[in-house]
Amino acid sequence: MEATISGTWSMGRRIGITSATLAAVAVVASAGTSPALATQDCFDREKKPYTSVVDSHLHFRPFGGQAISFDELTGYLRKSGVRHASMYGIGQTLPVNSDCTYYLDCPGTPVVPSMKNDFVNAGNYMEAKPKDPGLTLSMTFMDLNHPETVPPGISLYDKEFPGMFRWAGEVNLVKQALFPNRHEPATSENIRNWAPFMKVLRDRGMPITIHADIGSDREPTKYLHLMEETLRRYPRNEIVWAHMGLSKELSAMDPDQHIRIVQRLLDKYPRLTLDLSWRVLEDQYFSKPGVRQKYAAFFDRYPTRAIPGTDFVAAGNKDYQVYEEELEVTSRINKALGDEAFRGIALGANYFRLLGMKETAPQVCRAG
Repeated sequence: MEATISGTWSMGRRIGITSATLAAVAVVASAGTSPALATQDCFDREKKPYTSVVDSHLHFRPFGGQAISFDELTGYLRKSGVRHASMYGIGQTLPVNSDCTYYLDCPGTPVVPSMKNDFVNAGNYMEAKPKDPGLTLSMTFMDLNHPETVPPGISLYDKEFPGMFRWAGEVNLVKQALFPNRHEPATSENIRNWAPFMKVLRDRGMPITIHADIGSDREPTKYLHLMEETLRRYPRNEIVWAHMGLSKELSAMDPDQHIRIVQRLLDKYPRLTLDLSWRVLEDQYFSKPGVRQKYAAFFDRYPTRAIPGTDFVAAGNKDYQVYEEELEVTSRINKALGDEAFRGIALGANYFRLLGMKETAPQVCRAG
C-alpha cells in the first residue's frame, strides 16, 4: 500500500495534481477502492436509460407450472440493466396436481401459503452464488391468517439456510383477486397475533412487503382499516406497502384522494415505504392525462419513501421481451421525477438504505 501511494505521489508531482486531490486518492487507496470509482461520472439522465436498476418485487417462481430457470432469469436482469433484485417466491401456490399456472384462470381452486418456492429459490441461490445481479432472498411463506405458524417457519429457514433470507413477503393481508381462490382478508385478531414474528423481523431489521388492497371501485376504502391497524400496531417495523394499495379492482379512485391517504400514512409512520411495482399503476393511474404529474410531484415531496419493481412472475411461458416490457412500463414514472426522487427510486438509493447495504447510488448530473 505504501508503495502504491508513494508511486501516486511521484506521478502527482510530475503532472502537477493538487495536494487535496492527492489526499483523496490516498484515502481511496487506503480503503481498498479503485480511485476510478471515486471519480466516476455522475448519472446523466439525458444520455442514460430511465429504467430502474433495482427490481425490489420480482417473483422468481410462478403460482404453478414450470418456472423460467434461475440462470435465464438472472440473464434477463443483466441484459436489462437491473443490478439488484429482491428474490420473491410465490407464497400462495396452486396445488401440485393443478394444470394452472395462474390463479385467475382457475377460480375455485384453492391457493394456499407454502414454503416450497422459497426453498427452491434458496437452493438455486446457494448453487449459483450470484454476484451480478445482487439478489436478496425473501420469505414468502407467511400465512397472515394463521400467524402461529410463522415463527416455527422462520426457525426452520434459519436452520436450513442460516442468515440467507433478508426480506419477508410479498404476503397477503387482503388481496381481492384471490377471493375466488378461497383467500380471505386477515382479521383484526390475526393482526394482533402477528406480534411474535413481527418482533423477529424488527429485531433483524428485515423489511416485509404486504399486499393490502385499499378497496374496490364499488367500495374504494373498504379494506383500508386493515393496513392502518397493521401500521398502528407495528410502527417500528419496516413495512413496504405493495402497489401503494392499488389493484385491478380499484381502477378508478380519484388520484387526489389516493395521494391524501398515502401521504397521511407516510407522515404518521416514518418506517412505511411505498412499493411502485406492477404495471397496473401505470396502466390505470399514471398514464391518465394530468395524473402522472400529480404522482411525480408527490414522490418528489417524499423522495426517500418509495422503491421500484416489476412484479414480474417467472412463469415458463414468458420470455425476455415480457420482462423487458414490464420493466419499461413500471419505470415510466421515473421520467417525471425530480433528480432526488429519481436517485432514490430509479437508481436504488432507497432500496439500498432499506436493506442497510453499503451500496451507494450515483449522484444525478446537474442540468447544464
